[in-house]
Amino acid sequence: MASRVAIIGAGIGGLAAAALLAARGLDVTVVEKASHPGGKARQLIVDGASIDAGPTVFTLRDVFEDLFRECGAEFADFVDIRQADTIASHSWAAGGKLDLYADPQRSEEAIGQFAGAAAARGYRTFRAEAARIHRIIDRPMMRGSKVSWPLPLMWRIGLWRMGDLLAIRPYESMWKVLGEHFADQRLRQLFARYSTYCGSSPFETPATLMLVAHVEAQGVWLIDGGMSALAGALMRLAQMHGARFRFGTGAALIETAQGRASGLILSTGERIAADAVIANADPAALAAGRFGPLGAMAVSAHAPHKRSLSAMVWLAHARTSGFPLKRHNVFFSPDYAREFADIRGGAAPTDPSVYVCAQDREGGAQVQSGTRERLQIIVNAPANGDSHDYTEKEKAQCTLAMRRSLQRCGLELEEEFPHTLLTPNAFESFLPSTGGAIYGRASHGWAASFLRQGTRTRIPGLYCAGGSTHPGAGIPMAALSGRLAMDAVLQDLASMRRSHPVAMAGGMSMQSASADAMG
Repeated sequence: MASRVAIIGAGIGGLAAAALLAARGLDVTVVEKASHPGGKARQLIVDGASIDAGPTVFTLRDVFEDLFRECGAEFADFVDIRQADTIASHSWAAGGKLDLYADPQRSEEAIGQFAGAAAARGYRTFRAEAARIHRIIDRPMMRGSKVSWPLPLMWRIGLWRMGDLLAIRPYESMWKVLGEHFADQRLRQLFARYSTYCGSSPFETPATLMLVAHVEAQGVWLIDGGMSALAGALMRLAQMHGARFRFGTGAALIETAQGRASGLILSTGERIAADAVIANADPAALAAGRFGPLGAMAVSAHAPHKRSLSAMVWLAHARTSGFPLKRHNVFFSPDYAREFADIRGGAAPTDPSVYVCAQDREGGAQVQSGTRERLQIIVNAPANGDSHDYTEKEKAQCTLAMRRSLQRCGLELEEEFPHTLLTPNAFESFLPSTGGAIYGRASHGWAASFLRQGTRTRIPGLYCAGGSTHPGAGIPMAALSGRLAMDAVLQDLASMRRSHPVAMAGGMSMQSASADAMG
């Protein structure tokens, strides 16, 4: 009989693990409390329009091409995908507009026209450093299992490569190192923004995370139907190989027998037996006991001040005017340090930077004037959704601050724009026990990447996957976490077949306090 694997959560990490394991002949069941796959990669209806409410930037296409090929399929046969000519458009109130492009030479020329020849040279040196950091980290850490610092990482990248270990610059902040490349503070602010891709402040994030800029420069891709279409493709791939999906039913309890994870008790009371369990959920939900006491024993909790950013997110179907929107747009605040100081103090920024994903655009003129378009508008916020209730007054103030930031850069939204506002309270409800932290643990300090929850837990047979676990936040990283979970499951099941371990006595089956939390 094929080994049985139960997966909690049909987020990208769980879907990737399900497809890879099913393709290798394992009996896979995915349990998802929502009515659809995707986890954070979801859509919500606003004014009759389906709007992506989760991740919007798709990079590292090769991660998915490799995954689909390992499952006997071609990625391009499952999704309609094309490369974006413009990576993003950036704007400052008093400092003009700058687009970055898929062609790095074109980006360099644009930076030179925007800020001068010295800035273009700085971009070249920044690109080279970010590329080197990515080359050092990519295989040993991003695509490999979690390691400790520094000796295990040194061993993995090669003990003789001390220069590489120092080159990733873990002890210096991103903001500081960017100052070595860019005297123009607008450019420093632009490239510091990449720290927010993992929910962190550039003033506290190590310069190692400059590699995110290199990842994006390798290509930003547009998928018809957005990230929910990607989730659907992964589900179909898994189903091709026999994986089963149970939607609308949450996992209430992780069971063990003889010292190993042995299955799930669903919120309906039904039991699913398994030889391995993968929790595609934020580890904070496990640590809080939302899957029972054994789940709480399996991982370590982290304090609220270690959480990543949350967000104020407006999902809007609105008319715009003024600024020529591209797919991805960033409108910067005049005082970046103050913005993150507000968040550190527990408040949404009073003068925020704003990201706008114009989901109906690939260029600047594809939406007819006077027609409504689908927008996801994001302002960073503290992950305090479990300790602070955002009042209607606060929501109105945040909306006013967001609109003010757009207006000073030339973008106008219609006065009464149809929208839904998601606050940290909403994200806490969607991701229980996180405070609404969207990216798991913040990447602050040199050790942060090594403190993120790894694939294996303290309970044999129980594994973690998802954007809040190693190797990190984002769609490609979540998929890589699913691959790492697959590797660990196969390795451990093979080891069990080869050996005859002494069974630990007993097991536990206690009802948890609440339903599951997707990651």
